[in-house]
Amino acid sequence: MNKIRALVVDDNMVNQTIHHRLLKNLGIENQVVKNGKEAVDVHSSGKYFDLILMDMDMPIMNGIEATRRLRAMGIRCMIAGVTTRSLDQEKQEFMEAGLDDYQEKPLTKAKLVSILHKINYTT
Repeated sequence: MNKIRALVVDDNMVNQTIHHRLLKNLGIENQVVKNGKEAVDVHSSGKYFDLILMDMDMPIMNGIEATRRLRAMGIRCMIAGVTTRSLDQEKQEFMEAGLDDYQEKPLTKAKLVSILHKINYTT
């Protein structure tokens, strides 16, 4: 089984910690950045991830803008939006930016496993 790498994009320390631990507990190497700009920058530097967990509301660059930029850069990995927002209109805008999946916070092991199944990663 190839190791997969994940990028956690969230400005909230608690969420960063939860998402990092959930991934780590499933044996997934992951890196944490605190906003969309950092997510774009880390990809610009040549790093590759199999999965990006993208928050919607962040300072500097939000998840919608970051997702659009990553897709425009040719990034084709799984991007899963993870947010507390539940309005259909907001979800729709986030999905249209280029998400492959959408989960409401809090992210749980079950939600994470459902995302991972979509990229054929079995725990």
